[in-house]
Amino acid sequence: MALQNGFVRKEGIPPKSRSRRPAPDRRYERLLARQGLAPTAGVDEVGRGSLAGPLVAAAVILPLRIRLHPWLDDSKRLDSRRRLSVCDWLVGLPGVAYGIGFASVEEIDRWNVLGATMLAMSRAVLALAEKPGVVLVDGREAPPLEMPVRAIVGGDRRCASIAAASVLAKVTRDRWMTEVGRDHPRFGFARHKGYGTDDHWEALRRYGPTPLHRRSFLGRLSEEAIPHLPWDDGAIEPRGGP
Repeated sequence: MALQNGFVRKEGIPPKSRSRRPAPDRRYERLLARQGLAPTAGVDEVGRGSLAGPLVAAAVILPLRIRLHPWLDDSKRLDSRRRLSVCDWLVGLPGVAYGIGFASVEEIDRWNVLGATMLAMSRAVLALAEKPGVVLVDGREAPPLEMPVRAIVGGDRRCASIAAASVLAKVTRDRWMTEVGRDHPRFGFARHKGYGTDDHWEALRRYGPTPLHRRSFLGRLSEEAIPHLPWDDGAIEPRGGP
């Protein structure tokens, strides 16, 4: 028998390796609180690479005293069942504040995806019922806000409030795409949520784009491949969050 890290281990049996994917925690939020920058809002977005539908951002302020959901993580690491579980926990949590921000298809085409991302993030922060002392944003770019803003690369995998925002944004956008997709059943938006899957591209070639599609993202299709371009059929207005 041998001691390793305070635990008894049988000789010849390697210790269990720690997870290579540590869960997001609140080190950033606690450090900033000690610096007098509280509360902290985490912000993330979803839908940047989609061919159709809005870009959605969420801002979340998590109380430091609450116990985190065991599945809280970057939304891309979670299946739909776990995302829904985390989202239900989040919106029902006493003391939590969250806001949702949309950037429409028209705004994405007008301002490009980066400009639309900054717009949606700003709207999400402004939608918070509580004003944050500091905002943490996933990625390299952050919107100009009246409070201090820090951009954290990989923040959705490291920071609990950003991870919560990533889940809320993803669930909100998925529900939105599923709902409006009922008006365009041939496109299967409930399956791919507007992303460029093979069946989505095939539907575009067969039926042409809908008002949900981003004109600036369809350069891959030639004019001959698109039967019609109904861009003047009316704007699609974002609907509310969960």
